[in-house]
Amino acid sequence: MWSCGTGYAGPGWGWPEGRSLLYLPPSCCRNIERKEGAVSRFRKLSHSIWHCQYHIVWVPKYRFRILVGAVREAVESGVQAICGFAGCEVVEMNVQRDHVHVVVMIPPKVSVSELLGRVKGQTSIKLFNKFRELKKKPYWGNHFWAKGYCVDTVGLDAEMIRRYVKYQEDKERQMEQLNLDV
Repeated sequence: MWSCGTGYAGPGWGWPEGRSLLYLPPSCCRNIERKEGAVSRFRKLSHSIWHCQYHIVWVPKYRFRILVGAVREAVESGVQAICGFAGCEVVEMNVQRDHVHVVVMIPPKVSVSELLGRVKGQTSIKLFNKFRELKKKPYWGNHFWAKGYCVDTVGLDAEMIRRYVKYQEDKERQMEQLNLDV
């Protein structure tokens, strides 16, 4: 169990005297030291507690609208499996025709770039093996995903971002309908 302000950091460490390097303010400890069975927003590792949530977006090469049907399902299952294997938790996911939104909790020992490298690399291999017709197109080469991604940390407005990720596809369809009507 974590304790608040125990141990000694010593002068010159930048910590209040008499507090350990793992000092947690009392407000934080109220969230951690709960009765057994209560849910905390924090996760535990052997030497740390953490709550690192990220909103990540990435696109297929040339932003082709290819993420539909079986390809979409393969991407969803692949992202879930790879994140689970890496010790990450997918909070919300929305695979749209031309991009993927994910809100994911990533432990501090895993970097965002490492996780996205795994996700994009392994899903690309899986998709090209499962859907061989994709590889025959001259513009794909050996790359399914475009280079790069967008990442943002999720803080106090996490619920708003989750709703955005969940309902953004509906908004995009409405915009497309407006464009078609004009």
